[in-house]
Amino acid sequence: MSATQEILRTYRAPRRVMRRLLERLACDHRPEARVMIYLLTGCLIIFIGQVPGLLNMPITAPDAPPREALLGITFFAWLFVWPLIFYLLAAISHLVVRLFGGKGSNLGSRAALFWTVLAVSPLMLLRGMVETGFGPGTELLAVDFVVGLAFCALWSISLFEAETAPAS
Repeated sequence: MSATQEILRTYRAPRRVMRRLLERLACDHRPEARVMIYLLTGCLIIFIGQVPGLLNMPITAPDAPPREALLGITFFAWLFVWPLIFYLLAAISHLVVRLFGGKGSNLGSRAALFWTVLAVSPLMLLRGMVETGFGPGTELLAVDFVVGLAFCALWSISLFEAETAPAS
């Protein structure tokens, strides 16, 4: 099944998609590589969603960095810094859920978070379009709220499913 179909299914039945993903990871001979690809693809899509806003950003200060530098810094942040933060966040969430009786594996916790990043990344493309079309305002705040709500809801549901599954 393609990733785009699974992303769409994630919004309808996130537990079922996460269960299927965990089953595939159990049979995979390189599960860590698969979840890292989910994370890096999601981060790349999020970066692409930010490009129009970065290009339209007014640079008025005389000592402001050039747009190419802003793009380079943002690219570096999304493909090198944020993945490290997500790995740390997945480890902390796994430990916290473990304290409350979670039975899943550390890989399952990473899979839940990294899949959520990939699943929410199309919404970040929508956010970029709204930011470019409308600029800062109530429309952008509404999209930010929807993106944040979707991320929190999908991650908590996916993490619950990953942590109720027995560790493999």
